[in-house]
Amino acid sequence: MNLPPKVTERAFERLAEIGAADEGMALRIAVAGGGCSGFQYDILLDTKTEGDLVLNGNGQAVVVDSTSLPFLHNAVIDFSEELIGARFIIENPNATSSCGCGTSFSM
Repeated sequence: MNLPPKVTERAFERLAEIGAADEGMALRIAVAGGGCSGFQYDILLDTKTEGDLVLNGNGQAVVVDSTSLPFLHNAVIDFSEELIGARFIIENPNATSSCGCGTSFSM
């Protein structure tokens, strides 16, 4: 069953910490061709546009465009803080393989 992506509470909390909604911004998750595995994630602060799937929580929003949505069914959008840095991450069950950096994947 194809479910929309899920956003963790930790990811929404991080968006609140950086004040994304205060600036009228949302976290955009997009998929583009390229990267070392065939597809790559684009993760950026952006404004909502018509046709976006909007996922709300903690007063914040994460948006996914209709072209990227099929690649992100059942995915989990999270925020990770590690010794090497902090970043938004995507756990994508649709990816058959991914590169070491986690921003590129294949299906």
